[in-house]
Amino acid sequence: MKDVFTILNDKGLHTRPATELVRCASSFKSAITLNYQDLVVSAKSMLGILMLAAARGAKIRIEAEGDDAEAAVRAILALAKDRFNISY
Repeated sequence: MKDVFTILNDKGLHTRPATELVRCASSFKSAITLNYQDLVVSAKSMLGILMLAAARGAKIRIEAEGDDAEAAVRAILALAKDRFNISY
């Protein structure tokens, strides 16, 4: 399953939202990748996500493969829409 989400956080995809993203992705068995510009990283890798250096407004493509892929993508899309549970 594939989809795209936009980074809504003012400070981009920094440590705090990346932690929430890794926590969410790690709760699924599926292989989940994030694609931004020329980089493809695991959504379960904190270092990988930070390497994206995605600023506010960045469009991130998410891909998941596995038995719970659809649920994983839906959960991550909801998390991104909720600004990764960060309210500032």
